[in-house]
Amino acid sequence: MRDIEISELRELTEYIKSRYEYDFTDYAMSSFRRRVFRFLELYKIASVSMLIEKMKSEPDFINNFVDEITVNVTEMFRDPSFWREVRDHIIPNILLNHKKINIWHAGCSSGEEVFSMSILLREMGIADRVRLIATDLDTTILERAKKATITLKNMELNQKNYVRFQGTKNLSDYFNIVNDKAVIKPEIVNSISFREHDLVKGGIFNKFDLVLCRNVMIYFNQTLQNEVLKKLHESLFKHGYLIIGSKESLIWCEIANKFIVVNNEEKIYKKIKE
Repeated sequence: MRDIEISELRELTEYIKSRYEYDFTDYAMSSFRRRVFRFLELYKIASVSMLIEKMKSEPDFINNFVDEITVNVTEMFRDPSFWREVRDHIIPNILLNHKKINIWHAGCSSGEEVFSMSILLREMGIADRVRLIATDLDTTILERAKKATITLKNMELNQKNYVRFQGTKNLSDYFNIVNDKAVIKPEIVNSISFREHDLVKGGIFNKFDLVLCRNVMIYFNQTLQNEVLKKLHESLFKHGYLIIGSKESLIWCEIANKFIVVNNEEKIYKKIKE
């Protein structure tokens, strides 16, 4: 298959935006092109123009496209040192001034990160004091997150992460094995509110003490990152915490001076100005 031209990508993003209101125009171009190329190969579609024709004839096919383009590789307790920092310092600092806590996982994908948070809060004995909201643009992946079913092969890595996180139990205490799959126990999942939300086009829907938006903005160009970071800033209470991915940064963006760095290695920031 030949390479994809910028003009073809522009035609594709403009069609999707006008027809479905999904906006991919400010995604990082190299990453977007790579994912579109992989999608065409996966579905054996010969060109971008044929993909557009397929979307016109099969309107629901957009769901397959969004599912593939926005997919994030995720695992439970990924970066264990980060999770220890959240447990040992960030949550206790928030609790100094608040009896109840609101936490938002933005771009939650298939849910492994928010399941980890739910387990962490349970082990801290404060699960009943925390409201957990997990959002994603992709409705298909949200449905998968709600089912909370993970392949057993993936649970091996999750278990290793949990051990390095130094959890107080065994990860197997938090799931049941059903048909060769790990199903996260209802008490872990039921404390989470899953919602569809588009970081690019969606508005501010609540105020939070802690927002996690990890490894989501690496797919956006700087213009879009800037807009999303402004929304995340607005979504935080003053002195609330924002956590982004290890390859992401706030240094260059418009609202950089409204945060202080709490932990540069783990990319944890604290809001100090409205």
